[in-house]
Amino acid sequence: MRFTLTSTIALLIASPAFAASGPFFSLGNTDFVVLLAFLLFIAVLFYFNVPSLMGAMLDKRAEGIKTEIEEARKLREDAQRLLASYERKQKEVQEQADRIVAAAKQEAAAAGEQARVDLAKSVERRLAAAVEQIGSAEAAAIKEVRDQAIIIAIAASRDIIGKQMTAADGNKLIDDGIAQVDAKLH
Repeated sequence: MRFTLTSTIALLIASPAFAASGPFFSLGNTDFVVLLAFLLFIAVLFYFNVPSLMGAMLDKRAEGIKTEIEEARKLREDAQRLLASYERKQKEVQEQADRIVAAAKQEAAAAGEQARVDLAKSVERRLAAAVEQIGSAEAAAIKEVRDQAIIIAIAASRDIIGKQMTAADGNKLIDDGIAQVDAKLH
């Protein structure tokens, strides 16, 4: 069946050979000789079973291609799974980084607030210390002024008493002082 089909196709293709001069079915006609050689070549191919060998080779090649396609499909699926896994991991890492940044901002805000509170307390302590120092300096100044006033008053009293007091008045004052001390001690 194949042979007749191939022969018919070959004759249709070889139809331009009829344009040659002289009788067509003569060995002197080169077109006829080429047609015979072609048909002989086709017959030899069929005799050695070349079309079935070619079919087997093509089938084997098709199997190889199918295997490669299946392997490529598996590799593609693995790559997609791996990509999805990495995208999830990247998303998780990004979320974790966002959480870390948010926590760091909160800690920084808390540390800033604590620093403000500490600074306010420090300023308050320094103000209290300054007020205390001012009060202490004021008390020391008042004491110094009083001491000077007392020294001046004693000096003035000594001068006044020294000018107005006689020896008898002095002895009387001494005796009164001794009596007071004696009464307070006993």
